[in-house]
Amino acid sequence: MNSGFVLVLSGPSGVGKDTVINELLKKDEKTIVSISMTTRQPRPGEVDGVNYYFVTKEEFEEKIRNDEMLEYAQYGGNYYGTPKAPVKAWTDEGKTVILEIEVQGASKIKELQPDVCTMFLMPPSFHTLRTRLEGRQTETQDQIAQRLAIARKEITMATDYDYIIVNDRLENAVENILELIYRHRRHLREGTPDDPSKLD
Repeated sequence: MNSGFVLVLSGPSGVGKDTVINELLKKDEKTIVSISMTTRQPRPGEVDGVNYYFVTKEEFEEKIRNDEMLEYAQYGGNYYGTPKAPVKAWTDEGKTVILEIEVQGASKIKELQPDVCTMFLMPPSFHTLRTRLEGRQTETQDQIAQRLAIARKEITMATDYDYIIVNDRLENAVENILELIYRHRRHLREGTPDDPSKLD
């Protein structure tokens, strides 16, 4: 059976999602990351078509009307979403497609993709999260405060996910996620249901 599936990875801003994903891509050639679409402005160093597809609000809303988005949400005054077509093509090829999305979109994906696996990346502490956000030096104190307020709400929804991964040590977080990816693939190949409550 096809072992391709969607892996939803969520977590508060500053928890280290991009760093974890980059390590996963290095270690597993069957894992790829879906490029999200957003209406926010690029940060320094970000490249259109690599980090995100950067579009206008009007362009994004047209894609919504044309049913071209797998999921989308508004976050911090901007749209974020996942285009449908590339995700289907990759899973048909047996790939594990990582969707780095907000908690709003995770439940929508679970409805649309029955074999989806969801993981929430948790900071070791709220103090660590604040320190990481401040260390990026890409946002004002007001913006950081807004992201921390959103993070508190997001963390309360972590129990809705199949797995919670604490990003204390990067190496441990990556190895834990890889182990779960391999296990999910095996269940799909064998055609047996995967029970997140039971570890092999």
